[in-house]
Amino acid sequence: MPRLYRFACRLTTNKVDAEDLFQDVLVRVYARLGDLAGLRDPAPWLARVMYNYFIDNRRRFARERLYNVEAARLNAESIESLVNTGSLHDAVWAEKMTMLQQALDMLSEPHRVVLLLHDAEGYKLAEIAAITGDPLGTIKSRLHRARARLRDILPDDGTF
Repeated sequence: MPRLYRFACRLTTNKVDAEDLFQDVLVRVYARLGDLAGLRDPAPWLARVMYNYFIDNRRRFARERLYNVEAARLNAESIESLVNTGSLHDAVWAEKMTMLQQALDMLSEPHRVVLLLHDAEGYKLAEIAAITGDPLGTIKSRLHRARARLRDILPDDGTF
């Protein structure tokens, strides 16, 4: 369950939307609990259900996320307060995470999903192919291109 929730957070990049997605998927899966009990490793199956539900909702609503100015201001203030309280290490870490999230947001959705499933969540390439429904070769090329794009976006000063 924690792995599935992290995946929801990574898909939505928003805690509130992630909680909604996670809850909606659990409600949908509850009806098919018998299928789930018969699986040796239910994680890829659950991730595929979540991914498909997420994509379906994105297509259904077909609108961009609204950028919340208040959240951005609060994030900047929280980094500033970390610097002011003397916790410079925490401030540097928070700034790096913000920079990484911005770089991930610059990737296309298919590239971001493959990269996060493989590098952040630890799914194998074959499992990612099963989750997304794409061929294994496509998954490999997306992962390679996503990593190359991140190398281009992120600073080359050894911070990542």
